[in-house]
Amino acid sequence: MMQLLTNARLAAHTVLQHLTDDPMVLSLQLSRRLPASVVHPAARLVCAISPKNSLSVPVLLASLTLGDEGDVTRRLRLGADRTVAGVHARRLADIATAANLPALSDALLAGAQNSRGYQAAQARRLWHDGAMTAAVAALEGSGASGRRLQARLAGELAVFQGAAPALGRRDYTPVRNRVLHLLTNSLPHTASGYAQRSHSIMAAQQQEGWDVLAVTRLGYPVQVGKLRAHSNDVVDGVRYRRLLPARLAATLDARLQQQAEELLSVALEFRPSVLHTTTHFVNGMVVRAVAEALDIPWVYEVRGQLADTWASTRGPVARDSEKYRLFQQREVEVMRDAHLVVTLGEAMKANIAASGVPEEKIIIAPNAVGGDFLEEPLDAAKARQGLGLPEQGTYIGTVSSLVPYEGIDDLIAVFGLLAPSYPELRLLIVGDGTSLPSLKELARRSAFEHRIMFAGRVPRDHAPLYHQALDVFVVPRKDLDVTRSVTPLKPVEALASSRPVLASRLPALEEIVSDDTNGLLALAGDRLDFATKLERLLGSEELRFRLGQAGRREVLDTRTWRANAHSLTLAYHQLMEAPR
Repeated sequence: MMQLLTNARLAAHTVLQHLTDDPMVLSLQLSRRLPASVVHPAARLVCAISPKNSLSVPVLLASLTLGDEGDVTRRLRLGADRTVAGVHARRLADIATAANLPALSDALLAGAQNSRGYQAAQARRLWHDGAMTAAVAALEGSGASGRRLQARLAGELAVFQGAAPALGRRDYTPVRNRVLHLLTNSLPHTASGYAQRSHSIMAAQQQEGWDVLAVTRLGYPVQVGKLRAHSNDVVDGVRYRRLLPARLAATLDARLQQQAEELLSVALEFRPSVLHTTTHFVNGMVVRAVAEALDIPWVYEVRGQLADTWASTRGPVARDSEKYRLFQQREVEVMRDAHLVVTLGEAMKANIAASGVPEEKIIIAPNAVGGDFLEEPLDAAKARQGLGLPEQGTYIGTVSSLVPYEGIDDLIAVFGLLAPSYPELRLLIVGDGTSLPSLKELARRSAFEHRIMFAGRVPRDHAPLYHQALDVFVVPRKDLDVTRSVTPLKPVEALASSRPVLASRLPALEEIVSDDTNGLLALAGDRLDFATKLERLLGSEELRFRLGQAGRREVLDTRTWRANAHSLTLAYHQLMEAPR
Protein backbone atom coordinates (compact mmCIF):
# COMPACT_ATOMS: atom_id res chain seq x y z
CA MET A 1 0.00 0.00 0.00
CA MET A 2 2.81 2.39 0.89
CA GLN A 3 4.50 1.70 -2.45
CA LEU A 4 1.25 2.44 -4.30
CA LEU A 5 0.93 5.78 -2.51
CA THR A 6 4.54 6.62 -3.32
CA ASN A 7 3.95 5.72 -6.94
CA ALA A 8 0.82 7.86 -7.06
CA ARG A 9 2.73 10.88 -5.73
CA LEU A 10 5.52 10.30 -8.23
CA ALA A 11 3.03 9.98 -11.12
CA ALA A 12 1.13 13.10 -10.08
CA HIS A 13 4.36 15.09 -9.85
CA THR A 14 5.39 13.86 -13.32
CA VAL A 15 2.04 14.76 -14.88
CA LEU A 16 2.06 18.24 -13.32
CA GLN A 17 5.56 18.88 -14.62
CA HIS A 18 4.62 17.81 -18.16
CA LEU A 19 1.43 19.86 -17.97
CA THR A 20 3.54 22.94 -17.35
CA ASP A 21 6.34 22.07 -19.75
CA ASP A 22 4.41 20.83 -22.80
CA PRO A 23 0.66 20.21 -22.41
CA MET A 24 0.18 19.15 -26.04
CA VAL A 25 2.82 16.42 -25.84
CA LEU A 26 1.33 15.30 -22.52
CA SER A 27 -2.09 14.96 -24.16
CA LEU A 28 -0.64 12.82 -26.94
CA GLN A 29 1.31 10.65 -24.51
CA LEU A 30 -1.78 10.06 -22.41
CA SER A 31 -3.80 9.12 -25.50
CA ARG A 32 -1.15 6.53 -26.39
CA ARG A 33 -1.15 5.03 -22.90
CA LEU A 34 -4.93 4.57 -22.81
CA PRO A 35 -6.50 1.58 -24.61
CA ALA A 36 -6.74 2.21 -28.36
CA SER A 37 -10.14 0.48 -28.34
CA VAL A 38 -11.41 3.42 -26.29
CA VAL A 39 -9.29 6.33 -27.55
CA HIS A 40 -9.56 5.77 -31.30
CA PRO A 41 -13.38 5.51 -31.54
CA ALA A 42 -13.66 8.65 -29.40
CA ALA A 43 -11.15 10.46 -31.61
CA ARG A 44 -12.99 9.37 -34.77
CA LEU A 45 -16.25 10.64 -33.32
CA VAL A 46 -14.70 14.02 -32.51
CA CYS A 47 -13.39 14.32 -36.07
CA ALA A 48 -16.67 13.13 -37.60
CA ILE A 49 -18.93 15.59 -35.80
CA SER A 50 -16.60 18.58 -36.19
CA PRO A 51 -16.63 20.92 -39.19
CA LYS A 52 -14.10 19.96 -41.84
CA ASN A 53 -12.24 23.23 -41.36
CA SER A 54 -12.37 23.30 -37.57
CA LEU A 55 -9.18 24.54 -35.91
CA SER A 56 -10.16 23.61 -32.38
CA VAL A 57 -7.46 22.02 -30.26
CA PRO A 58 -9.51 18.88 -29.40
CA VAL A 59 -10.14 18.18 -33.10
CA LEU A 60 -6.47 18.57 -34.00
CA LEU A 61 -5.38 16.37 -31.11
CA ALA A 62 -7.96 13.76 -32.11
CA SER A 63 -6.69 13.77 -35.69
CA LEU A 64 -3.09 13.52 -34.47
CA THR A 65 -4.04 10.63 -32.17
CA LEU A 66 -5.48 8.79 -35.17
CA GLY A 67 -2.27 9.34 -37.12
CA ASP A 68 -4.01 11.29 -39.86
CA GLU A 69 -0.99 13.41 -40.69
CA GLY A 70 -2.56 14.79 -43.84
CA ASP A 71 -5.58 16.11 -41.96
CA VAL A 72 -3.42 17.63 -39.20
CA THR A 73 -1.23 19.38 -41.79
CA ARG A 74 -4.28 20.63 -43.73
CA ARG A 75 -5.94 22.11 -40.64
CA LEU A 76 -2.74 23.74 -39.37
CA ARG A 77 -2.08 25.23 -42.80
CA LEU A 78 -5.59 26.70 -42.72
CA GLY A 79 -4.75 28.25 -39.36
CA ALA A 80 -1.55 29.78 -40.74
CA ASP A 81 -3.32 31.06 -43.85
CA ARG A 82 -6.12 32.60 -41.80
CA THR A 83 -3.49 34.31 -39.64
CA VAL A 84 -5.00 32.96 -36.41
CA ALA A 85 -3.67 35.10 -33.58
CA GLY A 86 -3.13 35.19 -29.84
CA VAL A 87 -3.35 32.24 -27.49
CA HIS A 88 -5.13 30.09 -30.07
CA ALA A 89 -2.24 30.57 -32.53
CA ARG A 90 0.20 29.65 -29.77
CA ARG A 91 -1.67 26.44 -29.02
CA LEU A 92 -1.77 25.52 -32.70
CA ALA A 93 1.98 26.24 -32.93
CA ASP A 94 2.58 23.82 -30.03
CA ILE A 95 0.56 21.16 -31.86
CA ALA A 96 2.60 21.78 -35.03
CA THR A 97 5.82 21.35 -33.06
CA ALA A 98 4.54 18.13 -31.47
CA ALA A 99 3.53 16.89 -34.95
CA ASN A 100 7.04 17.62 -36.29
CA LEU A 101 5.79 20.36 -38.63
CA PRO A 102 8.31 23.11 -37.81
CA ALA A 103 7.53 25.43 -40.73
CA LEU A 104 3.87 25.57 -39.77
CA SER A 105 4.82 26.10 -36.15
CA ASP A 106 6.93 29.12 -37.19
CA ALA A 107 4.06 30.55 -39.24
CA LEU A 108 1.61 30.16 -36.36
CA LEU A 109 4.04 31.59 -33.80
CA ALA A 110 4.27 34.73 -35.93
CA GLY A 111 0.62 35.37 -35.07
CA ALA A 112 1.05 34.53 -31.40
CA GLN A 113 3.59 37.15 -30.38
CA ASN A 114 2.95 38.80 -27.00
CA SER A 115 0.21 36.28 -26.17
CA ARG A 116 0.17 34.35 -22.91
CA GLY A 117 2.60 31.42 -23.11
CA TYR A 118 4.27 32.68 -26.28
CA GLN A 119 7.81 32.49 -24.87
CA ALA A 120 7.28 28.93 -23.70
CA ALA A 121 5.99 27.90 -27.13
CA GLN A 122 8.93 29.62 -28.79
CA ALA A 123 11.32 27.79 -26.44
CA ARG A 124 9.70 24.45 -27.26
CA ARG A 125 10.04 25.20 -30.96
CA LEU A 126 13.75 26.03 -30.59
CA TRP A 127 14.30 22.97 -28.41
CA HIS A 128 12.72 20.79 -31.08
CA ASP A 129 15.41 21.97 -33.52
CA GLY A 130 18.19 21.30 -31.02
CA ALA A 131 18.87 25.00 -30.39
CA MET A 132 19.23 24.37 -26.68
CA THR A 133 20.94 27.57 -25.53
CA ALA A 134 18.56 29.72 -27.58
CA ALA A 135 15.57 27.89 -26.08
CA VAL A 136 16.74 28.65 -22.55
CA ALA A 137 17.38 32.30 -23.47
CA ALA A 138 13.91 32.62 -25.02
CA LEU A 139 12.36 32.16 -21.57
CA GLU A 140 14.06 35.14 -19.94
CA GLY A 141 11.45 37.28 -18.17
CA SER A 142 8.63 34.82 -18.86
CA GLY A 143 7.08 34.69 -15.39
CA ALA A 144 6.73 31.90 -12.83
CA SER A 145 5.60 29.11 -15.17
CA GLY A 146 8.22 30.10 -17.72
CA ARG A 147 10.91 30.07 -15.04
CA ARG A 148 10.06 26.46 -14.19
CA LEU A 149 10.37 25.44 -17.82
CA GLN A 150 13.55 27.46 -18.16
CA ALA A 151 15.08 25.72 -15.13
CA ARG A 152 14.23 22.31 -16.57
CA LEU A 153 15.69 23.11 -19.99
CA ALA A 154 18.77 24.71 -18.41
CA GLY A 155 19.34 21.58 -16.32
CA GLU A 156 19.20 19.39 -19.41
CA LEU A 157 21.48 21.75 -21.31
CA ALA A 158 23.97 21.60 -18.42
CA VAL A 159 24.05 17.79 -18.68
CA PHE A 160 24.60 17.97 -22.43
CA GLN A 161 27.43 20.41 -21.74
CA GLY A 162 29.07 17.91 -19.37
CA ALA A 163 27.58 18.46 -15.89
CA ALA A 164 27.72 15.05 -14.25
CA PRO A 165 27.03 13.41 -10.87
CA ALA A 166 29.83 13.47 -8.30
CA LEU A 167 30.24 11.06 -5.38
CA GLY A 168 32.88 10.78 -2.67
CA ARG A 169 35.16 7.74 -2.49
CA ARG A 170 33.99 4.88 -0.28
CA ASP A 171 35.82 2.09 1.48
CA TYR A 172 34.60 -0.90 -0.44
CA THR A 173 35.33 -4.59 -0.94
CA PRO A 174 33.58 -6.11 -3.97
CA VAL A 175 32.34 -9.68 -4.20
CA ARG A 176 33.77 -11.53 -7.19
CA ASN A 177 31.47 -12.58 -10.01
CA ARG A 178 28.78 -10.07 -9.18
CA VAL A 179 27.60 -7.62 -11.85
CA LEU A 180 25.13 -4.77 -11.44
CA HIS A 181 23.39 -3.53 -14.61
CA LEU A 182 21.85 -0.05 -14.90
CA LEU A 183 19.06 -0.09 -17.51
CA THR A 184 16.80 2.51 -19.10
CA ASN A 185 13.80 0.13 -19.08
CA SER A 186 13.13 -3.56 -18.64
CA LEU A 187 10.79 -6.51 -18.60
CA PRO A 188 8.06 -7.06 -17.52
CA HIS A 189 6.93 -3.44 -18.01
CA THR A 190 8.55 -2.76 -21.40
CA ALA A 191 8.67 -5.43 -24.10
CA SER A 192 11.12 -3.72 -26.48
CA GLY A 193 14.13 -5.25 -28.16
CA TYR A 194 16.26 -3.27 -25.69
CA ALA A 195 14.51 -4.86 -22.71
CA GLN A 196 14.64 -8.34 -24.24
CA ARG A 197 18.36 -8.07 -25.02
CA SER A 198 19.14 -6.93 -21.47
CA HIS A 199 17.13 -9.74 -19.97
CA SER A 200 18.63 -12.39 -22.24
CA ILE A 201 22.20 -11.28 -21.47
CA MET A 202 21.58 -11.29 -17.72
CA ALA A 203 19.82 -14.66 -17.72
CA ALA A 204 22.75 -16.13 -19.66
CA GLN A 205 25.25 -14.52 -17.27
CA GLN A 206 23.48 -16.24 -14.39
CA GLN A 207 23.88 -19.53 -16.24
CA GLU A 208 27.59 -18.71 -16.45
CA GLY A 209 27.69 -18.57 -12.65
CA TRP A 210 27.49 -14.82 -12.09
CA ASP A 211 25.27 -13.15 -9.51
CA VAL A 212 23.29 -10.50 -11.42
CA LEU A 213 21.16 -7.55 -10.33
CA ALA A 214 19.50 -5.02 -12.65
CA VAL A 215 18.56 -1.51 -11.56
CA THR A 216 16.32 0.64 -13.79
CA ARG A 217 16.44 4.40 -14.19
CA LEU A 218 15.05 6.72 -11.56
CA GLY A 219 11.24 6.85 -11.64
CA TYR A 220 10.78 3.92 -14.03
CA PRO A 221 8.29 2.30 -14.58
CA VAL A 222 5.87 4.67 -12.81
CA GLN A 223 6.78 7.45 -15.24
CA VAL A 224 5.55 5.32 -18.14
CA GLY A 225 2.19 4.74 -16.48
CA LYS A 226 2.79 1.59 -14.38
CA LEU A 227 1.25 2.86 -11.14
CA ARG A 228 1.10 -0.57 -9.52
CA ALA A 229 4.82 -1.24 -9.99
CA HIS A 230 6.75 -2.84 -7.12
CA SER A 231 10.22 -1.90 -5.95
CA ASN A 232 11.46 -5.37 -6.95
CA ASP A 233 10.59 -7.76 -9.78
CA VAL A 234 11.89 -11.21 -10.61
CA VAL A 235 11.56 -12.40 -14.22
CA ASP A 236 12.86 -15.85 -15.14
CA GLY A 237 15.09 -15.70 -12.07
CA VAL A 238 16.59 -12.30 -12.99
CA ARG A 239 16.17 -9.66 -10.28
CA TYR A 240 15.15 -6.09 -11.10
CA ARG A 241 15.35 -3.24 -8.59
CA ARG A 242 13.30 -0.07 -9.12
CA LEU A 243 14.35 3.37 -7.90
CA LEU A 244 10.99 4.89 -6.98
CA PRO A 245 11.24 7.91 -4.69
CA ALA A 246 8.09 9.87 -3.90
CA ARG A 247 9.49 12.87 -5.74
CA LEU A 248 12.13 13.42 -8.37
CA ALA A 249 14.49 16.36 -8.44
CA ALA A 250 13.16 19.13 -10.67
CA THR A 251 15.94 19.21 -13.28
CA LEU A 252 17.92 16.58 -15.17
CA ASP A 253 21.30 17.46 -13.65
CA ALA A 254 19.83 17.18 -10.14
CA ARG A 255 18.00 13.94 -11.04
CA LEU A 256 21.21 12.33 -12.26
CA GLN A 257 22.85 13.22 -8.95
CA GLN A 258 19.83 11.74 -7.14
CA GLN A 259 20.03 8.60 -9.28
CA ALA A 260 23.77 8.22 -8.69
CA GLU A 261 23.26 8.42 -4.92
CA GLU A 262 20.45 5.86 -5.07
CA LEU A 263 22.51 3.54 -7.28
CA LEU A 264 25.49 3.85 -4.95
CA SER A 265 23.28 2.79 -2.05
CA VAL A 266 22.16 -0.31 -3.98
CA ALA A 267 25.75 -1.10 -4.97
CA LEU A 268 26.99 -0.87 -1.38
CA GLU A 269 24.32 -3.39 -0.45
CA PHE A 270 24.83 -5.75 -3.43
CA ARG A 271 28.65 -5.33 -3.62
CA PRO A 272 29.28 -5.92 -7.35
CA SER A 273 32.74 -6.34 -8.83
CA VAL A 274 31.65 -4.86 -12.20
CA LEU A 275 29.09 -2.24 -13.25
CA HIS A 276 27.50 -2.49 -16.71
CA THR A 277 25.24 0.04 -18.42
CA THR A 278 23.90 0.91 -21.87
CA THR A 279 23.36 3.90 -24.11
CA HIS A 280 22.62 6.67 -23.83
CA PHE A 281 25.32 8.77 -22.15
CA VAL A 282 23.34 9.81 -19.05
CA ASN A 283 23.41 6.17 -17.93
CA GLY A 284 27.16 6.21 -18.44
CA MET A 285 27.56 9.38 -16.38
CA VAL A 286 25.72 7.83 -13.44
CA VAL A 287 27.59 4.52 -13.58
CA ARG A 288 30.94 6.28 -14.01
CA ALA A 289 30.35 8.23 -10.80
CA VAL A 290 29.44 5.10 -8.83
CA ALA A 291 32.35 3.10 -10.28
CA GLU A 292 34.80 5.86 -9.34
CA ALA A 293 33.38 6.02 -5.82
CA LEU A 294 33.88 2.27 -5.38
CA ASP A 295 37.04 1.95 -7.52
CA ILE A 296 35.65 -0.88 -9.65
CA PRO A 297 35.56 -1.29 -13.45
CA TRP A 298 32.56 -0.32 -15.54
CA VAL A 299 31.28 -1.28 -18.96
CA TYR A 300 29.39 0.88 -21.46
CA GLU A 301 27.28 -1.01 -23.98
CA VAL A 302 26.55 0.98 -27.14
CA ARG A 303 23.28 -0.34 -28.54
CA GLY A 304 22.44 2.54 -30.79
CA GLN A 305 23.51 5.92 -32.07
CA LEU A 306 20.86 7.91 -30.27
CA ALA A 307 22.01 11.28 -31.56
CA ASP A 308 21.37 9.96 -35.06
CA THR A 309 18.06 8.47 -33.95
CA TRP A 310 17.01 11.92 -32.70
CA ALA A 311 18.24 13.60 -35.89
CA SER A 312 16.48 11.06 -38.13
CA THR A 313 13.07 12.57 -37.30
CA ARG A 314 14.15 16.13 -38.05
CA GLY A 315 15.95 16.04 -41.38
CA PRO A 316 19.57 16.69 -42.40
CA VAL A 317 19.80 20.13 -40.75
CA ALA A 318 19.53 18.51 -37.32
CA ARG A 319 23.09 17.23 -37.68
CA ASP A 320 24.30 20.85 -37.58
CA SER A 321 22.40 21.62 -34.39
CA GLU A 322 23.80 22.35 -30.95
CA LYS A 323 22.04 19.34 -29.45
CA TYR A 324 23.47 16.92 -32.02
CA ARG A 325 27.00 18.24 -31.50
CA LEU A 326 26.78 18.06 -27.70
CA PHE A 327 25.07 14.66 -27.84
CA GLN A 328 27.95 13.25 -29.87
CA GLN A 329 30.55 14.83 -27.59
CA ARG A 330 29.04 13.31 -24.45
CA GLU A 331 28.73 9.87 -26.04
CA VAL A 332 32.38 9.91 -27.06
CA GLU A 333 33.43 11.14 -23.62
CA VAL A 334 31.58 8.32 -21.86
CA MET A 335 32.92 5.68 -24.26
CA ARG A 336 36.48 6.86 -23.72
CA ASP A 337 36.07 6.84 -19.93
CA ALA A 338 34.58 3.33 -19.75
CA HIS A 339 36.95 0.45 -19.07
CA LEU A 340 35.24 -1.62 -21.77
CA VAL A 341 32.90 -0.72 -24.64
CA VAL A 342 30.50 -3.38 -25.93
CA THR A 343 28.57 -2.98 -29.17
CA LEU A 344 26.35 -4.89 -31.58
CA GLY A 345 28.26 -5.24 -34.85
CA GLU A 346 31.20 -4.34 -37.06
CA ALA A 347 29.64 -1.16 -38.46
CA MET A 348 29.05 0.22 -34.97
CA LYS A 349 32.51 -0.87 -33.84
CA ALA A 350 34.07 1.01 -36.76
CA ASN A 351 32.13 4.17 -35.88
CA ILE A 352 33.17 3.93 -32.23
CA ALA A 353 36.82 3.43 -33.13
CA ALA A 354 36.64 6.36 -35.56
CA SER A 355 35.56 8.58 -32.65
CA GLY A 356 38.88 7.92 -30.89
CA VAL A 357 38.04 4.96 -28.65
CA PRO A 358 40.94 2.44 -28.72
CA GLU A 359 39.93 -0.64 -30.72
CA GLU A 360 41.43 -2.97 -28.14
CA LYS A 361 38.80 -1.98 -25.58
CA ILE A 362 35.82 -2.53 -27.93
CA ILE A 363 34.20 -5.96 -28.15
CA ILE A 364 31.16 -7.14 -30.12
CA ALA A 365 28.26 -8.94 -28.46
CA PRO A 366 25.83 -9.31 -31.37
CA ASN A 367 22.08 -9.53 -31.12
CA ALA A 368 21.32 -13.19 -30.55
CA VAL A 369 18.71 -15.78 -29.57
CA GLY A 370 17.96 -18.14 -26.74
CA GLY A 371 15.02 -19.81 -25.00
CA ASP A 372 12.16 -20.83 -27.28
CA PHE A 373 14.02 -19.65 -30.38
CA LEU A 374 16.45 -22.55 -29.88
CA GLU A 375 13.60 -25.07 -30.17
CA GLU A 376 12.67 -26.52 -33.55
CA PRO A 377 10.25 -24.00 -35.13
CA LEU A 378 6.68 -24.92 -36.04
CA ASP A 379 5.41 -24.73 -39.58
CA ALA A 380 3.51 -21.56 -40.41
CA ALA A 381 0.01 -23.10 -40.27
CA LYS A 382 0.52 -24.53 -36.77
CA ALA A 383 1.97 -21.26 -35.51
CA ARG A 384 -1.05 -19.36 -36.89
CA GLN A 385 -3.38 -21.87 -35.29
CA GLY A 386 -1.71 -21.26 -31.94
CA LEU A 387 -2.25 -17.52 -32.35
CA GLY A 388 -5.83 -17.74 -33.59
CA LEU A 389 -4.90 -16.35 -37.03
CA PRO A 390 -6.35 -17.64 -40.30
CA GLU A 391 -4.22 -20.65 -41.22
CA GLN A 392 -4.56 -20.42 -44.99
CA GLY A 393 -2.71 -17.97 -47.17
CA THR A 394 0.80 -16.60 -47.49
CA TYR A 395 1.95 -14.17 -44.82
CA ILE A 396 4.60 -11.49 -45.14
CA GLY A 397 5.31 -9.08 -42.32
CA THR A 398 7.52 -7.90 -39.53
CA VAL A 399 7.97 -7.76 -35.77
CA SER A 400 9.33 -4.33 -34.96
CA SER A 401 9.17 -1.09 -33.03
CA LEU A 402 6.81 1.03 -35.10
CA VAL A 403 8.86 4.20 -35.56
CA PRO A 404 9.50 6.18 -38.75
CA TYR A 405 12.97 4.88 -39.60
CA GLU A 406 11.76 1.26 -39.67
CA GLY A 407 10.04 1.96 -43.00
CA ILE A 408 6.77 0.13 -42.26
CA ASP A 409 4.98 2.68 -44.46
CA ASP A 410 7.04 1.35 -47.35
CA LEU A 411 6.05 -2.22 -46.44
CA ILE A 412 2.36 -1.31 -46.57
CA ALA A 413 2.90 0.33 -49.97
CA VAL A 414 4.75 -2.75 -51.27
CA PHE A 415 1.93 -4.97 -50.05
CA GLY A 416 -0.46 -2.76 -52.00
CA LEU A 417 1.59 -3.35 -55.16
CA LEU A 418 1.50 -7.14 -54.76
CA ALA A 419 -1.94 -7.72 -53.25
CA PRO A 420 -3.94 -7.55 -56.53
CA SER A 421 -1.84 -10.36 -58.06
CA TYR A 422 -1.71 -12.51 -54.91
CA PRO A 423 -5.24 -12.84 -53.47
CA GLU A 424 -4.03 -15.17 -50.69
CA LEU A 425 -1.33 -12.73 -49.53
CA ARG A 426 -1.67 -11.21 -46.05
CA LEU A 427 0.39 -8.60 -44.22
CA LEU A 428 1.03 -9.07 -40.48
CA ILE A 429 2.60 -6.20 -38.51
CA VAL A 430 3.54 -6.94 -34.89
CA GLY A 431 4.65 -4.21 -32.50
CA ASP A 432 3.84 -0.78 -31.15
CA GLY A 433 5.28 2.70 -31.34
CA THR A 434 4.67 6.29 -32.29
CA SER A 435 3.96 5.41 -35.94
CA LEU A 436 1.18 2.92 -35.18
CA PRO A 437 -1.75 5.38 -35.63
CA SER A 438 -0.45 6.71 -38.96
CA LEU A 439 0.28 3.17 -40.20
CA LYS A 440 -3.25 2.07 -39.37
CA GLU A 441 -4.50 5.11 -41.24
CA LEU A 442 -2.41 4.10 -44.28
CA ALA A 443 -3.89 0.61 -44.12
CA ARG A 444 -7.41 2.00 -43.75
CA ARG A 445 -6.99 4.12 -46.87
CA SER A 446 -5.59 1.26 -48.93
CA ALA A 447 -7.84 -1.05 -50.90
CA PHE A 448 -6.68 -4.01 -48.82
CA GLU A 449 -7.33 -3.07 -45.19
CA HIS A 450 -9.08 -6.41 -44.59
CA ARG A 451 -5.85 -8.25 -45.43
CA ILE A 452 -3.55 -6.15 -43.22
CA MET A 453 -3.35 -7.21 -39.57
CA PHE A 454 -1.90 -5.21 -36.70
CA ALA A 455 -1.17 -7.41 -33.70
CA GLY A 456 0.11 -4.56 -31.52
CA ARG A 457 2.41 -5.28 -28.59
CA VAL A 458 2.30 -9.02 -27.90
CA PRO A 459 3.27 -11.12 -24.84
CA ARG A 460 6.93 -12.05 -24.83
CA ASP A 461 6.23 -15.77 -24.87
CA HIS A 462 4.14 -15.36 -28.05
CA ALA A 463 6.95 -13.67 -30.01
CA PRO A 464 8.41 -16.91 -31.46
CA LEU A 465 4.97 -17.91 -32.75
CA TYR A 466 4.54 -14.59 -34.54
CA HIS A 467 7.89 -15.07 -36.29
CA GLN A 468 6.90 -18.61 -37.24
CA ALA A 469 3.49 -17.46 -38.52
CA LEU A 470 5.23 -15.58 -41.35
CA ASP A 471 6.42 -16.99 -44.65
CA VAL A 472 8.75 -14.04 -45.26
CA PHE A 473 10.09 -11.60 -42.66
CA VAL A 474 10.62 -8.08 -44.04
CA VAL A 475 12.97 -5.37 -42.70
CA PRO A 476 12.28 -2.28 -44.87
CA ARG A 477 14.45 0.19 -42.93
CA LYS A 478 15.05 3.67 -44.33
CA ASP A 479 18.57 4.67 -45.39
CA LEU A 480 19.72 6.86 -42.48
CA ASP A 481 22.89 7.12 -40.40
CA VAL A 482 21.25 5.25 -37.54
CA THR A 483 19.99 2.38 -39.71
CA ARG A 484 23.29 2.03 -41.55
CA SER A 485 25.05 1.34 -38.26
CA VAL A 486 22.66 -0.29 -35.78
CA THR A 487 21.83 -3.98 -36.14
CA PRO A 488 18.29 -4.89 -34.98
CA LEU A 489 17.34 -7.96 -32.96
CA LYS A 490 14.13 -9.13 -34.63
CA PRO A 491 15.61 -10.27 -37.97
CA VAL A 492 18.00 -12.52 -36.01
CA GLU A 493 15.00 -14.09 -34.29
CA ALA A 494 13.31 -14.54 -37.68
CA LEU A 495 16.37 -16.34 -39.03
CA ALA A 496 16.40 -18.59 -35.95
CA SER A 497 12.77 -19.38 -36.80
CA SER A 498 13.85 -20.66 -40.25
CA ARG A 499 12.19 -17.76 -42.03
CA PRO A 500 13.91 -16.01 -44.94
CA VAL A 501 14.50 -12.30 -44.39
CA LEU A 502 14.06 -9.61 -47.03
CA ALA A 503 15.95 -6.54 -45.81
CA SER A 504 17.15 -3.14 -46.93
CA ARG A 505 20.65 -3.21 -48.33
CA LEU A 506 22.34 -1.32 -45.49
CA PRO A 507 25.72 -2.09 -43.87
CA ALA A 508 24.26 -3.07 -40.49
CA LEU A 509 21.67 -5.36 -42.06
CA GLU A 510 24.26 -6.92 -44.36
CA GLU A 511 25.95 -8.19 -41.19
CA ILE A 512 22.81 -10.29 -40.59
CA VAL A 513 21.38 -11.02 -44.04
CA SER A 514 23.60 -12.53 -46.75
CA ASP A 515 22.00 -11.99 -50.15
CA ASP A 516 20.72 -15.26 -51.63
CA THR A 517 22.17 -17.22 -48.67
CA ASN A 518 19.74 -16.67 -45.79
CA GLY A 519 17.58 -13.99 -47.37
CA LEU A 520 17.46 -11.29 -50.01
CA LEU A 521 18.47 -7.63 -50.00
CA ALA A 522 16.67 -4.74 -51.70
CA LEU A 523 17.53 -1.07 -52.11
CA ALA A 524 16.40 0.89 -49.06
CA GLY A 525 13.29 2.91 -49.83
CA ASP A 526 12.88 1.36 -53.31
CA ARG A 527 9.37 -0.06 -53.14
CA LEU A 528 9.55 -1.56 -56.61
CA ASP A 529 12.78 -3.41 -55.79
CA PHE A 530 11.22 -4.76 -52.58
CA ALA A 531 8.16 -5.89 -54.53
CA THR A 532 10.35 -7.62 -57.14
CA LYS A 533 12.37 -9.46 -54.49
CA LEU A 534 9.19 -10.44 -52.64
CA GLU A 535 7.71 -11.84 -55.85
CA ARG A 536 10.79 -14.00 -56.21
CA LEU A 537 10.29 -15.37 -52.68
CA LEU A 538 6.54 -15.78 -53.05
CA GLY A 539 7.03 -17.71 -56.27
CA SER A 540 9.32 -20.39 -54.81
CA GLU A 541 8.58 -22.38 -51.69
CA GLU A 542 11.87 -24.23 -52.27
CA LEU A 543 13.81 -20.93 -52.17
CA ARG A 544 12.08 -19.84 -48.95
CA PHE A 545 12.88 -23.21 -47.36
CA ARG A 546 16.55 -23.14 -48.43
CA LEU A 547 17.14 -19.59 -47.19
CA GLY A 548 15.29 -20.24 -43.94
CA GLN A 549 17.25 -23.38 -43.12
CA ALA A 550 20.57 -21.67 -43.84
CA GLY A 551 19.60 -18.72 -41.63
CA ARG A 552 18.72 -20.94 -38.68
CA ARG A 553 21.98 -22.91 -38.94
CA GLU A 554 24.07 -19.74 -38.99
CA VAL A 555 22.28 -18.14 -36.03
CA LEU A 556 22.58 -21.24 -33.85
CA ASP A 557 26.28 -21.47 -34.71
CA THR A 558 27.21 -17.81 -34.17
CA ARG A 559 24.51 -15.83 -32.35
CA THR A 560 23.33 -17.20 -28.98
CA TRP A 561 22.97 -15.30 -25.72
CA ARG A 562 24.98 -18.02 -23.98
CA ALA A 563 27.96 -17.36 -26.27
CA ASN A 564 27.63 -13.60 -25.66
CA ALA A 565 27.52 -14.09 -21.89
CA HIS A 566 30.64 -16.24 -22.02
CA SER A 567 32.63 -13.60 -23.92
CA LEU A 568 31.36 -10.86 -21.60
CA THR A 569 32.29 -12.69 -18.43
CA LEU A 570 35.78 -13.39 -19.81
CA ALA A 571 36.11 -9.65 -20.44
CA TYR A 572 34.84 -8.88 -16.93
CA HIS A 573 37.54 -11.09 -15.41
CA GLN A 574 40.20 -9.28 -17.42
CA LEU A 575 38.86 -5.95 -16.14
CA MET A 576 38.91 -7.12 -12.53
CA GLU A 577 42.52 -8.23 -12.83
CA ALA A 578 43.72 -5.10 -14.65
CA PRO A 579 45.36 -2.30 -12.62
CA ARG A 580 43.42 0.94 -12.41
